[in-house]
Amino acid sequence: MTQSNMVTAINSALQQAMTENEDIVVLGEDVGRDGGVFRVTEGLLDKFGEARVMDTPLSESGIIGTSIGMAMAGLHPISEIQFAGFMFLGFSQLVNHAARYRSRTRGSFTVPMVVRTPVSGGVRTLEHHSESPEVYYSHMGGLIVVEPSTPYDAKGLMIKAARMDDPVVFLEPTKLYRLFKQEVPDEAYEVEIGKASTIREGSALSIITYGTMVSVVRDVVERKKVDAEIIDLRTINPLDEKAVLDSAKKTGRVVIVHEASLSFGAGAEIAARIAEKAIFELDAPVIRVASPSLPYPFPGYERYYLPNAAKISQAIDKVLR
Repeated sequence: MTQSNMVTAINSALQQAMTENEDIVVLGEDVGRDGGVFRVTEGLLDKFGEARVMDTPLSESGIIGTSIGMAMAGLHPISEIQFAGFMFLGFSQLVNHAARYRSRTRGSFTVPMVVRTPVSGGVRTLEHHSESPEVYYSHMGGLIVVEPSTPYDAKGLMIKAARMDDPVVFLEPTKLYRLFKQEVPDEAYEVEIGKASTIREGSALSIITYGTMVSVVRDVVERKKVDAEIIDLRTINPLDEKAVLDSAKKTGRVVIVHEASLSFGAGAEIAARIAEKAIFELDAPVIRVASPSLPYPFPGYERYYLPNAAKISQAIDKVLR
């Protein structure tokens, strides 16, 4: 076991996946000599060489399009997009091609690839650097979308993604890259994609969350000493509906917390499924805590925009009343 933050955990996963499978290649802007904008790919160039770790031109559409071609030709590319807001430039490639080729060719081709990108805010970055785009890619059938909240999950999910035959959008919360460390196994292991984690048992209410909000929710619950069950989704698509519904039926009260905008978000989808399949077990309406449905603000206004401990605490008090 090694004390790892999310950066070193993902780096370890990439090294082990590339050692295990020689078809895996890494590409993106500055991923080679510089080791990536956040140093997640540091050391890979020296270990695996220029044929497998490739610095690309500044072209997100080109990076993703090239990755699709590589995947269809028999390689397993893992590409890095420096910031989530820039990934929209490759949106057409992902939704029109990566997500559809298996269906379009009736299974004759698969697209085994991973697209990594840092997401979410709380670190006072400029526009396009703090996006939370999970709902865009989850809406599109054919794309798997994961967002870990811990170094342990990040390594296990990355290794699992690197072994799959389907395209995976791997979202890495920027704020969590070096926020804390935890013990992570040195050997390769998998965390199941599509399986949520119950990180705290409780009976008074359920709090369903993921990404940057997991640690915030845990701190609020511990400070308030409320008997809350906390579900970390880990995978946005496919959604672990069973874990969500089982928890909702168990406690009868649900708060959903995510950093992305409120309107048409993951929280709305989760609330709708609970309403359809567990409404008679509820003792109160489902409450969502999220960012307002506005463009991401300049850094000075970030603390007003993002969900925080006070907003989560108020939601808990409201649902318990």
